[in-house]
Amino acid sequence: MPGRCSVNTARSGDCLRDHFLLAMPALSEGIFSQSVTYICEHGESGAMGIVINQPLELSVEEIFEHLKIPPHGDFSKSPVMAGGPVQIDHGFVLHRRCPRSWDASLKVTDEITLTTSCDILRAIASDEGPREHLIALGYAGWAAGQLEQELAQNSWLTMPANGDIIFNTPPHQRLGAAAALLGIDMNLISAAAGHA
Repeated sequence: MPGRCSVNTARSGDCLRDHFLLAMPALSEGIFSQSVTYICEHGESGAMGIVINQPLELSVEEIFEHLKIPPHGDFSKSPVMAGGPVQIDHGFVLHRRCPRSWDASLKVTDEITLTTSCDILRAIASDEGPREHLIALGYAGWAAGQLEQELAQNSWLTMPANGDIIFNTPPHQRLGAAAALLGIDMNLISAAAGHA
């Protein structure tokens, strides 16, 4: 069982908070196919994260229109990510630190925060929010022990997260960029990989 995990007391080896999960080829269907998931929480009760490289056919501007938030810029080219299959009608904003605080936030690390309240969207729309952000609908969740079981089945590669991949790399390049940090070409990994 993984231990309780917090930003200050994370024990290496039993906590995947602030890590990427890179989908192995065996995960060939649905939202997790060729996905990169950023893990925001991982502990005894399970894990949750945001898929960061699966854009929806939806722009941030359309989200603002739906919420009746007038944008002060052009957000029509800013994609919204499919963050995971849970609560797909709820918005999640991953962002780098900024001086303001928000109504509902989870500080993942000193650098990265996950916010779920509408005040951050209003701030982003009016150019007063965090410059580096990723907006997603839904999240990925695992029950206690489920992620560990999937890892044992070689469903995922894990690695420490990289903020530049989340915020400064185009979505379709994030999987390749993360794998490259591990020295891996995901195109060369067989779907039938077994235990060594």
